[in-house]
Amino acid sequence: MTKPSQVDQDLIRTIAELLNEQNLAEIEIERDDFRVRVTRSYAAPAGPAMQAYAAPMPYPAAPAPAAPAAAPAAAAAPSTAEDLASNPGTLTSPMVGTAYAAPEPGAKKFVEVGSKVSEGQTILIVEAMKTMNQIPAHRSGTVTRILFEDALPVEYGQPLAVIE
Repeated sequence: MTKPSQVDQDLIRTIAELLNEQNLAEIEIERDDFRVRVTRSYAAPAGPAMQAYAAPMPYPAAPAPAAPAAAPAAAAAPSTAEDLASNPGTLTSPMVGTAYAAPEPGAKKFVEVGSKVSEGQTILIVEAMKTMNQIPAHRSGTVTRILFEDALPVEYGQPLAVIE
C-alpha cells in the first residue's frame, strides 16, 4: 500500500507545479475513485499592496508651505473650499493618484478654462497604481475653473474642476 501513496504524492506535486506554472488559483483532477483538489490563496499579498500605495497621500499637503508667503490668500482658501464643496458644478477626484491634464507629456490638454464639455467627456487622467483612469465630466457645460496642477498628486474627493 505504500506504493499507491507514493504515486498520489507525486501526482499532487505535479498538480501543484502545474498550478504555479499556469498561475492558476485552483485545479481539481479526478481519476476513477481518486480525487485531488489544490487551491492557492492570493489574500496575503493584497494587504501590503494597499498599505504601500497609501504613502503618496502626504504630497497634497506640500503646497501649503507656499501659502504663508501669501497670507491673505490662505485665509480666503477655507471659505473657497466650502463654496466648492457645495457647488453642484464641482468635479471631484474619485480616487487618490496623480492628475494629468493631457493624455501624454507635451500633448494638448483635455480641457482649459472656457472649454465647452459634454457629460462623459474626458477632463483629465488620474494615475492610480500604474493605471491611467480617465475622469469624465459629470455634466455638460463650460469649464470655469481648473483646480489641479498637472502631474501632481490629488486626494479622494479633492475638487478638480468646476463646470457651469
